Amino acid sequence: MMRTKIAVSAALGLGLVFGAGAPALSSNLTSTDEESATDLAAAVVPGQELERITDGKIEKGETAYVDVTVATLWTDSKAPRKVDKPALGHPVDLDKWNKNLKKTDVRRGLTGKVETQAAYGSEVTVLKTKGDWAKVAVKDQSTSKNKKGYPGWVPKKQLVENDRFGQLKDDQPRAVVTKKKSELEGIEFTKDTGADVSFNVDLPLIAQDVDDVRVALPGGGAAWIDFDDVAVYDTGGKPAKPSGSDLVKTAKQFDGLRYLWAGVSPYGFDCSGFTYSIYRAHGIDIPRDSGEQATAGKKVSEGDLKAGDLLFFSTSSGTVHHVGMYVGDGKMIHSPNASKDVYVTDWKSWDTGNEFSGARRII
Repeated sequence: MMRTKIAVSAALGLGLVFGAGAPALSSNLTSTDEESATDLAAAVVPGQELERITDGKIEKGETAYVDVTVATLWTDSKAPRKVDKPALGHPVDLDKWNKNLKKTDVRRGLTGKVETQAAYGSEVTVLKTKGDWAKVAVKDQSTSKNKKGYPGWVPKKQLVENDRFGQLKDDQPRAVVTKKKSELEGIEFTKDTGADVSFNVDLPLIAQDVDDVRVALPGGGAAWIDFDDVAVYDTGGKPAKPSGSDLVKTAKQFDGLRYLWAGVSPYGFDCSGFTYSIYRAHGIDIPRDSGEQATAGKKVSEGDLKAGDLLFFSTSSGTVHHVGMYVGDGKMIHSPNASKDVYVTDWKSWDTGNEFSGARRII
């Protein structure tokens, strides 16, 4: 079965596509354009359009990109414990970190130490630096804490400055990972190969064939990802508006995944990181935290609940502390706490403290 190809920006795509040795995709090219493109390719040094543009520094006010599988944002540089070392390097070893966090009390110990996480390729603004650490704001995670995005501290080694990658993100089509985890293959024109790609990773598309897509990497260079592992969108494009059942289907692929405080990846979610990530996978941005999610969309009555609605639970003082997604038939799917996995439950039976404080409809 032949796949539909998407047009790659001719302004930037010619050198990228031909220089990388991959098939040209622009449907806007005439035969004369194609001949000119071939002549242009002959003068191009392979990979030069993918080289990182950087001054080699991570400084206040700059835009940077996450250059590890998942970067964890901490409350400060002293927050990580010895067991958290696998999450601090370049590359990170998140499987080892999860093994270190096997015991519930050790996993629970992350509470108050971690702010959020950011996936490979995520754009951040550098708010300040201190030694080997940088305080950054994650652009795509809205919060009242900072208008530039969700803030926290990360090791500088997990970030990269690359103006060319930023230009590609603005100008090129996108390949967004839809599977829980995938792999970068055929990496070229870079020595920076220390990351994997996972759910919701969003990278610039520079070429495509029947089986794979070729993407630009934040640290420079390019790699292939299996076509079946991504959704491809033209420049400025977004997914079609989902139904509630679409959201639930996406959420259920994470059934059984261990809870992780501040988690927003298939290596672990917290409650609001889970709902934020599911909606984001369908092109819908909601706030990062449950308290602010509780003001998104519109209020819906308990008797009118539909699949995809968000259910909120509050303390006696009215502070929202938990969110789940309604799946229908009186059940919700959620990532409840450090002793549990993502799972589906009867939400009223689960709510033994009678903490239900309302529901919101986003779509």
